Amino acid sequence: MSVAAMAGRTGRRWARAVLAVGALLTVSAAAAQDADELAKKLSNPVASLISVPFQYNIDFGLGPDGDGVNQTLNIQPVLPISLNEDWNLISRTIVPVRWVTDVYARDVFGLGDTTQSFFLSPKAPGPGGLIWGLGPVIYLPTATDKLLGTGQVGLGPTGVALLQEGAWTIGTLANHIWSLDDNTEVNSTFVQPFLSYAFGHGQTLTLNSETTFDWNSDQATVPINVMYTKVFSAGQQPMSFQLGGRVYANRPKDGPDWGVRATMTLLFPK
Repeated sequence: MSVAAMAGRTGRRWARAVLAVGALLTVSAAAAQDADELAKKLSNPVASLISVPFQYNIDFGLGPDGDGVNQTLNIQPVLPISLNEDWNLISRTIVPVRWVTDVYARDVFGLGDTTQSFFLSPKAPGPGGLIWGLGPVIYLPTATDKLLGTGQVGLGPTGVALLQEGAWTIGTLANHIWSLDDNTEVNSTFVQPFLSYAFGHGQTLTLNSETTFDWNSDQATVPINVMYTKVFSAGQQPMSFQLGGRVYANRPKDGPDWGVRATMTLLFPK
């Protein structure tokens, strides 16, 4: 083989290698961009994104002796419904599966009460980039054990407002629930301020509180959560994994001291 022929073959090989690397980098850049877009939507409670989070929480330090443990798996499907060109209806459901040990006279396992929220939200941000949603929240007595629920139906308003600017998301989600029974066991306010920063490549760091104030007992439970989230794909299925911890800035008597959270979320972008 002549030197010219060898040089030509070598050149073609290098050209194919360069094209292959370029294609790989293009795919990686596109994948990173998609992950960043999904991460941004995950930080928005009323985003047009179907998701199914499986959120596992474990809290320690409960009970009169401080030896109690509460484990909760929250199944939280989020379904956006397009009403017309301008409005979405976002359905957010929380179905808790709980296991409580060393708190009551007996250990308890089963379903807790379900919380169902609906948010009417405009598809386009409002003035100043404000994203918001308003609607009802419904409290359903689905607990399989009286120690895991109230046995009452509750109803109230819920709302969310947030801003997304660059890598930052800041906002608040809140609701208030009253029981519809004359014997009012449910009269509570929930407030969740949140702040998140997206690092790129589908990575997000979030700081929030999930404060509940019980007006019957005049007590507040105030956990402070710090969580890291990573968006990735398992084959063709987009997913996210979240890991974090919390401490309780305020808690009722026999409430928890601290806890850990791990969440796996299935994502179904349109």
